[in-house]
Amino acid sequence: MRNILIIGAGRSATSLIQYILDKSEEQDLLVTIGDISIQNAKRLAGGHPNAEAYVLDIHNDQDRRNAIKDSDIVISMLPARYHIEVARDCLEFGKNLVTASYVSDEMQSLHRKVEAKGLVFMNEIGVDPGIDHMSAMQVIDRIRDGGGKMLMFESFTGGLVAPESDDNLWNYKFTWNPRNVVLAGQGGAAEFIQEGTYKYIPYHRLFRRTEFLEIEGYGRFEAYANRNSLKYRKIYGLEDILTLYRGTIRRVGFSKAWNIFVQLGMTDDSYIIPNSEELSYRQFVNLFLPYSPTDSVELKLRHNLKIDQDDLMWDKLVELDIFNKQKKIGIKEATPAMALQKILMDKWTLKEHEKDMIVMYHKFGYELEGKKKQIDSYMVIKGEDQTYTAMAKTVGLPVAIAALKILNGEITTPGVLRPIAKEIYEPILKELEEHGVTFNEHFADYLGYNPEGVGG
Repeated sequence: MRNILIIGAGRSATSLIQYILDKSEEQDLLVTIGDISIQNAKRLAGGHPNAEAYVLDIHNDQDRRNAIKDSDIVISMLPARYHIEVARDCLEFGKNLVTASYVSDEMQSLHRKVEAKGLVFMNEIGVDPGIDHMSAMQVIDRIRDGGGKMLMFESFTGGLVAPESDDNLWNYKFTWNPRNVVLAGQGGAAEFIQEGTYKYIPYHRLFRRTEFLEIEGYGRFEAYANRNSLKYRKIYGLEDILTLYRGTIRRVGFSKAWNIFVQLGMTDDSYIIPNSEELSYRQFVNLFLPYSPTDSVELKLRHNLKIDQDDLMWDKLVELDIFNKQKKIGIKEATPAMALQKILMDKWTLKEHEKDMIVMYHKFGYELEGKKKQIDSYMVIKGEDQTYTAMAKTVGLPVAIAALKILNGEITTPGVLRPIAKEIYEPILKELEEHGVTFNEHFADYLGYNPEGVGG
């Protein structure tokens, strides 16, 4: 049997493993699942006769190398920082590799060696990055093949809560790594280009510069800018484009309320709070407010941020129970961001019966035969439950499909790759459609800069 090694059995691996196990009999596959937790590995193996689960510590060099050496292809579902160790072993032992993560500088540095060995290291093949690349390039190539000239490309993705499970004032719950949500937007200004002009949004202004999106049947959304949109000019072959902007989707009103935490400094991850484990939620909030011998924490916060008592933003803060005197942060040597994450997880963790939702939205502006046109394309995917989530489906299925196509010799271009070439994205998108991952397109005249948007 051909051995597919899957390293990492987290929540995003459920749909991936199920897809490959469903194909295992007809394609003569053994699915080997290695994870630091044998319980996780066994749970996803599900007792399937073509699945093996075992403990695999990525930091145990010998065990990792043996597992990779014995495989026919490797899928790494580890946190992104650990892919490079797996990649080096795959290069040494001549094994193809698939990950859903962004191509790091270290991974890119292996390109020539990977190419020389005729290996395929497919990266950025999840949802964002992944489905966003493939669905965008399909339309961009279609426009260019038809003689059109690209003027504008905007792309947005969000991991959200499904409407039927949306029961809080923030219209949000965690559907992926909560830490990444708390730290979103940090590490430099958001960079993009708008109507030929470079634009920059510093972190402290990021959540007050949003663009609005309307999706039929789902209502209105907002999007804030991702950190660096400009690198996609080269990746997508859009060096001359006038507008290029990528962002993260939330429900309208989320960003304005989230900005409260940013302005207070609660999302800072650069220093440790002394005795953080003993702080109540209320004491934590008070750390970021001026001293007053008479005013309450609530009054100081409202006054400091100019929030009226009848403002919906105030209700959102109260709903999070951040003024609770009894609940403790309970984390030793916590940074402000870690403490805030703990508070939010109390309220924003999806319950077992609740469903998540992935929303993706692209805008393409182009000129064809002297006329300016626009295509809006969107995808909405809901999860089935807390095992087979929308996030797991949209991350895992592209990874699984790509892995089998590489294993079966249908994708052969060597090197460190992203799924932006037609011979890669066309068959993968076609198969994703069979699993309900589809886009709706709307056509209109291109009007250029949107005055409700991110700036002119």
